[in-house]
Amino acid sequence: MSSLSNIYPNSAGIDIGSEKVFVSVEEQPVRNFRTFTSSYRELSVYLRAHKITHVAMEATGIYWITLYDILEEEGFDVTLVNPADSKNLPGRKTDVQDCQWIQQLFSYGLLRKSFGPQDIVRKLRVYTRMREDKLQMASSHIQHMQKALIQMNIRLPEVLSQTHGASGMAMIKAILQGERSAEILLSYCTSSLIKTKGKDILQALEGNYKEEYIFELQQAYDGYMFYLQQVKSCDNETAKILEEYNHKSDKDYKDNYPIKPIRHNKPEIKDLHNLLLGIHGANPTVLPGLTDYSLLKLTAELGNNIGQWPTIKQFISWLGLAPGKHQSGKMNKRSKKKPITRAGQIFKQAAQSLLISKQPGLGAFARRLKSRKGSGIAIKATARKIAELYYRMFDQGMDYVEQGVKKYEEKLKRQQLNFVIKKANELNLQLIEN
Repeated sequence: MSSLSNIYPNSAGIDIGSEKVFVSVEEQPVRNFRTFTSSYRELSVYLRAHKITHVAMEATGIYWITLYDILEEEGFDVTLVNPADSKNLPGRKTDVQDCQWIQQLFSYGLLRKSFGPQDIVRKLRVYTRMREDKLQMASSHIQHMQKALIQMNIRLPEVLSQTHGASGMAMIKAILQGERSAEILLSYCTSSLIKTKGKDILQALEGNYKEEYIFELQQAYDGYMFYLQQVKSCDNETAKILEEYNHKSDKDYKDNYPIKPIRHNKPEIKDLHNLLLGIHGANPTVLPGLTDYSLLKLTAELGNNIGQWPTIKQFISWLGLAPGKHQSGKMNKRSKKKPITRAGQIFKQAAQSLLISKQPGLGAFARRLKSRKGSGIAIKATARKIAELYYRMFDQGMDYVEQGVKKYEEKLKRQQLNFVIKKANELNLQLIEN
C-alpha cells in the first residue's frame, strides 16, 4: 500500500481566533500569537526562521483578512481554505489540534484553495458591499417614516407605490417644514400623479399632526437622508476604483446595444456602462435580468478573469447554484444544501426579475418551472442558466441573441412533438394529424 506523498514539505497551518492564532510547523511544538499587528509581524518572522514557504489558514469570519495581507506582503504563498473542508474528527477539536490538522492535510495536498480576488477587486468589493449595507439601513428608516405617517393617519403608503419617491419625499419635507394644507401638499406631486390619484392623495393627507409623531417623522427622515449621503460617498470611491481598474485591464470594447435602465438604487457613477465594458471586454448586460448595477456587483465579487474557474461546472458549483446530489447505491438521499455565495445571490435576483418579464425566453422557462416545482426551484434553475451564459460569454466569446418567448414556446412544442412521436413508435401506434 503506497503512502501519501508530502507535496508541501515547508508548510504551516494556522487556526485563527478573535484573540489568538495557533501556528503549527512540522516537527515543532504549536505556538500561539496574539491578534495584534505587531504579533502578526512576529509570526511572520517565526515562519521565516523555520524556512516556511506555504501557509494554509481557515477563512474564519473577517479575522483572517489582516493576517492574510501581511503574510502575502512578506512573500508567503498563502492558501485560504474553507472550514468545511478541514473539519477535525469529533471529540478532537481544540485550537492546537485544529492547526496541526490543517497543516497535515495541506502538506499532503488535500485542501483546496478558496477563491481570492486580486487586490483591486477586493477594494471594489469593500465599497460595493458597504453600499448595500447602507441601502439596507436606509430602508429601515423608510419603514420608520411610514410608521410615523400612519400614526398621524396620513395614508401616503396606501396611495403611493413608493413613499420614498420624489413626490412622497417632497410632501414629507413640506410637512416637516410646517405645511398642513392638503391642497398645497398635493401640489408637490408630479402632474401625472395628481391626474391619476389626486383625490385619494387629498384624502390621505388629512392627518392628526401631533408633535411627538412629527418628531418621530423628522428623526426617520434625517436618518434616511444621512444614509443616502453615505451611499453617494460609496459611489464616489467606487468610481475611482473603476477608473483605475479600467486603465489596468487594457480591454477596449464598445457595442451598439442600448443601455438597460436601472429601476432601483442606481449608482451615481459617470459613464458606468463604458467603464464596466472596458474592464470586462464584453457586455454581459445583454443577458436577461442583468443591468449595469448587476454587473458592477458581479465585478466586485468575481473580478474580470473567468479563467479562475477551469470549467463551467466548477463555476456553477462555487456559486452554490448546482443542484444537490447525494447518491448511495440505488438510493438518492437528501443532501445538505451548499450555501449560495453573494455572486450566486446576484444571479438569483436577476432570475427573480424574469418571473414577471414578458419578453425574454428565460422568463417563460422560469414561469413554466414555477408552475411545476415552485418558485424556489424555478429561481435557482433560471439563475443557473444565466450564470452559464455569463461564463460562456467570457470563456468562449459567445454572443447572446434574445429569441423571445415565442421562439421558446416553439422549441418546447417541437420537443413535446418529438417525444410523442418517439413513444408512438415504441408502442407501434400511428399518429394522425388533424
